[in-house]
Amino acid sequence: MADDADRANDYVDLTMANYLSHAPKFDEPSLAECIECGEDIPAKRQAVGGRTRCVDCQSVLERRR
Repeated sequence: MADDADRANDYVDLTMANYLSHAPKFDEPSLAECIECGEDIPAKRQAVGGRTRCVDCQSVLERRR
């Protein structure tokens, strides 16, 4: 018989699985230059994968959302 702690743990597991399934995937290669301004994207940022904008342009995009 499940107690409150077991049910809470099951809820957390399902919630985390849902969040992770909707999390951005970084399996695409990054671009060397920003698609917005043409500036170089630093190598450390490119290493994350899926980067298409420099930090400044990405910050502007996120503020607009």
